[in-house]
Amino acid sequence: MTLMENNKMQNITQKGKGLAFLIHEDRLLLMADGASLRLPLVGELPAPATGRWFANHLRMDCFVCPIPKEFPLPDAARLLTLRQLFDLIDDHLYILAGRAVQILNWDLSHQYCGCCATPMEEKKGEIAKICPSCNAISYPRLSPAVIMTVERDDEILLGRSPHFPKEMYSTLAGFVEPGETLEQAVQREIREEVNVEVEDVRYFGSQPWPFPHSLMVGFTTRYAGGDIIPDPGEIEDARWFHRDALPKLPSRISIARKLIDNFLARTLPN
Repeated sequence: MTLMENNKMQNITQKGKGLAFLIHEDRLLLMADGASLRLPLVGELPAPATGRWFANHLRMDCFVCPIPKEFPLPDAARLLTLRQLFDLIDDHLYILAGRAVQILNWDLSHQYCGCCATPMEEKKGEIAKICPSCNAISYPRLSPAVIMTVERDDEILLGRSPHFPKEMYSTLAGFVEPGETLEQAVQREIREEVNVEVEDVRYFGSQPWPFPHSLMVGFTTRYAGGDIIPDPGEIEDARWFHRDALPKLPSRISIARKLIDNFLARTLPN
């Protein structure tokens, strides 16, 4: 199953129509169109009035709103979580869906001012809310997290969290703490999770990660010392894997997989 491709989405925009992101709890509504799935267009379904418009990097107008329990779903409707959409849509549309979910969660959880409890109002010109009483401003929350490879020649250190799918291993990751740089967070998380020291910390790239509102910042590192001792509270298992004998890996849409693929590309035999 796949969603309509990017160029078809752009054609929709040229016709003056936008995309509707209708969300029930943590699931996104999609429409079955033959053997494929697609996002509904604005006005295609009798969407609830409560919601908000937002623009995005693909220059499309988009509308996001919650689906109440009594909302009548058509026979062609399908409800899927963002995780279920892995590998069903391309990266651009997945990021767009994640943006919609994050904006809606922020919108619903910031109806009142956190300083004086006054109902918040929309701030013109940006995705933000302002309190008409005390002028406090609320922006959508972002929680920065680091994710990184630990490399030793042709080997990469991968760990397994208890909540991972069976037999899957991935790169290490963790949230940035107040008062530390991203590079310091990389070294601290590796030390805390597997008791290993690293050096040569280099920026790789970033990816929005809407579970629920993270920004994943990727790095590569080089092993500097220490024996692997997994933190039993977070890591079920961790070990060195040779580039030619890797375990089951994360989805290709994730930055974790992009980091691993980058390691493989850089360690190709001459």
